[in-house]
Amino acid sequence: MLLLNLSDLAISRIKIMAKKKYRLLLINPLNRRRAGLILDPASIYPPMAFGIIAALTPENWDVEILDENFDTFEYKEADLVAFTALTSSVNRAYELAEIYRKNKVPTVIGGIHVSMLPDEALQYADTVVIGEVENVWSVLIEDFEKKRLKNIYHGKLMSMLHSPSPRIELYHPKYVFGSIQTTRGCPMKCEFCSVHTFNGSKYRFRPVEDVIEEYARIPQDRVYFVDDNLVGYSKASADRIIEICKGIIDKGIDKGWFCSASMNIGENEELLEYMAKAGCRMIFLGIESENIEQLRMVNKKTNLRIGVDNYARIYDTIHKHGISILGAFIFGLETDTAETIRHRTDYILESGVDAIQTTILTPLPGTILYNRLKDDGRLLYTDYPKDWERHSFSELVFQPRYMAVDEFEEVIRDSWARLYDEKSLRKRFIRTIKSTQNPTAATWSYASNVQYYNMFFEGLREPIDARDFFK
Repeated sequence: MLLLNLSDLAISRIKIMAKKKYRLLLINPLNRRRAGLILDPASIYPPMAFGIIAALTPENWDVEILDENFDTFEYKEADLVAFTALTSSVNRAYELAEIYRKNKVPTVIGGIHVSMLPDEALQYADTVVIGEVENVWSVLIEDFEKKRLKNIYHGKLMSMLHSPSPRIELYHPKYVFGSIQTTRGCPMKCEFCSVHTFNGSKYRFRPVEDVIEEYARIPQDRVYFVDDNLVGYSKASADRIIEICKGIIDKGIDKGWFCSASMNIGENEELLEYMAKAGCRMIFLGIESENIEQLRMVNKKTNLRIGVDNYARIYDTIHKHGISILGAFIFGLETDTAETIRHRTDYILESGVDAIQTTILTPLPGTILYNRLKDDGRLLYTDYPKDWERHSFSELVFQPRYMAVDEFEEVIRDSWARLYDEKSLRKRFIRTIKSTQNPTAATWSYASNVQYYNMFFEGLREPIDARDFFK
């Protein structure tokens, strides 16, 4: 008779309490070869995939994240252990997965790397999730509870209209930056990128209201929008970001943030105005090269349309709105020689770019680049999975077409020494203050340069803590 007087909600809670309790451990692995990449918490971001998985997990499960960015691994009891990993950290995920397999604890692994190489992953984990996890996680959990866990689950590309908001309270409290995502997918097919393979070639959008609500809940006062291209390529996409910015402004949310975008963002001054008012401090631009032929070879369509001669105009327009630029450049493109790399270094130093990311071209599984270099027999390290840890974008893993390996490494060391010289970084900082008239944007770009300084001179120079510059 008592149950007849209970609400449906109360009955539901009783049923949940009656269900068997389980423990889910989510492990964020660290590339042991490049541990110096996390010299300061300002250079890393929370594992959003785990926040989403935790939100999708039923209430009869206790969920914990073990994050090697901050915590030293120690074995913890769990009913199910899940991993997600990039190529450079997947070997560590395999290593830890084997520990749990030996203890008869089922293991699951997902992410972009294992989605491209599921057969490899199945050698080390019991279950592989191929693709995005949202539409398969509840099925996977149900199968686990019924003791019928499958080896492979295929996630499908789903609408983001009802995407779960990640459980950000589970992230490690030492992260300086929070993170948020508003879109997935990319219509571009750059040779070195696998985003379009994993997330699809069409943009999928989260509701504006959901984005603003989640943004307000992030505990940090500094945020990274993880979208591969926040503003997209259409007027509708740009107008959507203006709407998000207006919502942030109207609610008086006082946070600083940065994002990634294509060069076309410099053609929309209304958008830049609202972004600046909403707290945007810095924009990551994939510039890649100042060489038209190289842009054509990697299929960098937007940069080609704008034209290298117009890059300076784009930089000036962004600066006019008090926003700094983190420019990404690649060394080791197909036609690179020692001379072209030195020329790129000269261009970077003379350009209006404020913060500098210079990485070595890295072939990742699932990219056109990887398949081409593999077919050409030019991959230098193929003892997989161990050699995946070399794919950190700071180590040469293929034979350049026009240079010997030692010649390439020598010119790269020289370029990094010029680009990240402490005197040069201070000079760039002063120039950014003048160009943006925004000391906050300038300190953010300087802090980013410090992070790359720490990365490229790991073990050679005393590291600098970048946290104090992000204000």
